Amino acid sequence: MFKDISPSDLFELKEAGHVVVDVRAPKEFKEATIPGAINIPLFSDEERAQVGTTYKHQGQEAAKELGLEIFSKKLPDFIRQFKELKSPVTVFCWRGGMRSTTAATVTDLMNIKVNRLTGGIRAYRNWMKEQIDTLPLPPFYVLNGHTGNGKTHILRQLKQENYPVIDFEAMARHRGSIFGQIGLEPSNQRMFNLLLGEDLLRYQQSPYILVEGESARIGKVIIPERIFQHKEVSSQLVVDLPLEERVAIILDDYSPDAYHDDCLVAFERIRRRIHTPVSKAIGEALETGDYPEAVKLLLTYYYDPHYNRSITRPDAPETPIEASTLEEAVDQVRTQLDSLNKIRQQN
Repeated sequence: MFKDISPSDLFELKEAGHVVVDVRAPKEFKEATIPGAINIPLFSDEERAQVGTTYKHQGQEAAKELGLEIFSKKLPDFIRQFKELKSPVTVFCWRGGMRSTTAATVTDLMNIKVNRLTGGIRAYRNWMKEQIDTLPLPPFYVLNGHTGNGKTHILRQLKQENYPVIDFEAMARHRGSIFGQIGLEPSNQRMFNLLLGEDLLRYQQSPYILVEGESARIGKVIIPERIFQHKEVSSQLVVDLPLEERVAIILDDYSPDAYHDDCLVAFERIRRRIHTPVSKAIGEALETGDYPEAVKLLLTYYYDPHYNRSITRPDAPETPIEASTLEEAVDQVRTQLDSLNKIRQQN
């Protein structure tokens, strides 16, 4: 018989390498799922709509019969996909109802070890919100500095080296600027909160967490107020690279040649905020493909002044990170983190 498990149980199993399967329809899976889950749906989007329509017009029993008829034809392939996982599995649906019960029952009958998440993804989301609202927050170190200083690159390099990093932009799937959505599909608040809650749990025993200095809103999502305020008063590592290096980093990040029209559309959103002669020069540079010049003008006349006006951290201690290259900056941040952590431990 399959076993019902709680959201906290599932998180621990996930961390140990357990496979998590979302049996909801592909559209539901795409909107938000438990991080790391794979999708083996009972119904396609169209089939789910058919069952829902039947339930609405003919009642629960008719909907169950239609669902059984549709699923029975898929059963061999459904079981095959589970057998290919070759690992203990937990299944879930929206509320831990018929879909996950059906999936758990038929896989268990085929001797596939399976658990079912009690309450489904809704319970997991509610539990993650509770973690965000109540978990003790380790000290933050915040990477800050003008646009293009490679903060995200530094963050992700150190994450690869197993430093405790929470990457807000990766969770939001947005770079946090007017041009930040180019080439990306922004996340929603539900998915952002799931990822954030898991990282906070993951780093509970860490002496600190490294984050990037972000506005409260990143694309379509908002950093929860408690986390944002903790970031605002935390120690800042302020990165400063030469302008030409910053231009090169931005061109590499945004690939404007591949997203020419998107860049023009994004620029129109801020054109009126820039002094007319400069905005005209930027527009012409973008139109003609002179992206280095456009980026240089945007940094000098829009992003840098905007950053200078937005600084509101009078009580947050700052450590300058002045470097000639991105690689130098990574080395300096790494050294500063290790040094600050030793000082914190001594105190």
